[in-house]
Amino acid sequence: MSARQPGAKAPDRPRVRYDKRDHVAYVTLDRPEVLNAMDLRTHEELGCIWDDAEADDGVRVVVLTGAGDRAFSVGQDLRERAELDKYGTTPTTFGSRGQPGWPRLTERFGFSKPLVARVNGWALGGGLELALACDIIVAAEHAVFALPEVKLGLVPGAGGAFRLARQVPLKTAMGYLLTGRQFTAATALRLGLVNEVVPAERLDEAVGEWVSDLVRAAPLAVRAVKEATMRSLEMTLEQAFATRFEWEQRRMVSRDAVEGPRAFAQKRSPIWFGR
Repeated sequence: MSARQPGAKAPDRPRVRYDKRDHVAYVTLDRPEVLNAMDLRTHEELGCIWDDAEADDGVRVVVLTGAGDRAFSVGQDLRERAELDKYGTTPTTFGSRGQPGWPRLTERFGFSKPLVARVNGWALGGGLELALACDIIVAAEHAVFALPEVKLGLVPGAGGAFRLARQVPLKTAMGYLLTGRQFTAATALRLGLVNEVVPAERLDEAVGEWVSDLVRAAPLAVRAVKEATMRSLEMTLEQAFATRFEWEQRRMVSRDAVEGPRAFAQKRSPIWFGR
């Protein structure tokens, strides 16, 4: 390795760690020194990661977390935002079209792999919005959630206003959205906003249990169920039953659809082909 020239700027390290093993993609926001706040480069890196995870049929589950034990993410890097505002950059609003990393996870409505949010500490603003875009949330007992944008003259532009009002009772959502109040992991569990709350020392174990169950399930069936569930939320039951869902069309004629009943009849574990 050649020595860096005196006065040369050190290369900036990646904002996100991305590892794939045993059918699981692990995505870690890696800016613990700023509580995993997300700047534009973070979003750019995440955009490439979501593309890869979706395209890789070997990936069956995605786990999203933040580095360190203090924060999942505190959302938008407000120091960068203030600097951009100083130079007259277009202000943010709902959605990220035209911004680095678009479509961001919060707008990837067709992302087919199950997403598990591992929340260890603060999940504020855009951090909570990322978690809300996941299918399963496992939180440490000390996790704290909030959408504090109104206190900063902003709006929860990555879908917090839309998703929170769909995932908890409306009056509850409005209380948190209009005041920016924080709520604990215990409250999030009571509201049905998270799937499990555990002591910090058990967080990885609990996430691993969810991941193990997801990986054992048939990958095409998981994708079919996720798509049908999410797309049918605004449909009547009659419309839902009459809709042709893309991943269900693939599953019903797949080898996996035959393998599952066959394995059951033969009293063995199924071998999933993902096709």
